[in-house]
Amino acid sequence: MDTNSLWGIIFGLLSALVWGSGDFAGGYASRKQSQYQVLYLSAFSGLIFMAVTALIFHEPIPSTRGIIFAALGGLSGALGIAMFYRSLAIGNAAVVAPTTAVIGTAVPVLFSTFLEGLPSQLKLAGFILAILGIWLVSTGESDHPAGKNGFSLAVLAGIGFAGWLILLGNVERGYVFTPLVISRLVALATGITLVLINRQKFPGLFSNLPALICGVLDVGGNIFYVLARQFTRLDVAAVLSSLGPAVTVIITTVVLKEPVSRRQWIGVVACLTAVCLISI
Repeated sequence: MDTNSLWGIIFGLLSALVWGSGDFAGGYASRKQSQYQVLYLSAFSGLIFMAVTALIFHEPIPSTRGIIFAALGGLSGALGIAMFYRSLAIGNAAVVAPTTAVIGTAVPVLFSTFLEGLPSQLKLAGFILAILGIWLVSTGESDHPAGKNGFSLAVLAGIGFAGWLILLGNVERGYVFTPLVISRLVALATGITLVLINRQKFPGLFSNLPALICGVLDVGGNIFYVLARQFTRLDVAAVLSSLGPAVTVIITTVVLKEPVSRRQWIGVVACLTAVCLISI
């Protein structure tokens, strides 16, 4: 394995670790406020963190193409979040969550295969196992199906998340922070819009500390994903970064002592095995 591929794998796994931690913080924050208020606060803290980071590293603004890709990626991801929250509200989480997670992972793999060709057989097996593991980790024990509208929105949410991975993954190399500032600006605008549409009050800036932490962790995962993409193929970066649900399950078990189903533990093992196959 060459050095670049190794760094790509390391950054991809770091992205999953940070993203998974952010999802845990976001879920914990949603116990105190609505999902839209949490989205608003997390987008705000994430934007501030990214803007300061971009200034510290003196990173220039990307090309017009890069700006467009970053903005469209931010819009795609923000719409994905909005549709995901709506699908959870009208559907069954045991079907909605894994559907969104799997589509959000599988679409970038298909896109990368179309542009960059098929990966090695071991990596391809790792991708398949990872997608299966993500499905198992994201689902619960409920056998009740989601409503038709809930499932449809879950599919669209997955496409929205996939769009973010693809678009940000195709910003020209050498740019990490400024594209994410642009993307986060769009996310903040979406958060503000959702709070207004749902006629909710704008929460105080420090009213929900876990939401602020979620925003910082989310953009941290974004940074590691963009770095991973600069050292490896889009499909490898996307799949490894998308293993965050396994991290969330482990953190939930350790911190909150919440029970985890056998199905989810099998998913965690599948994800870990997939990492080994992708890394070979």
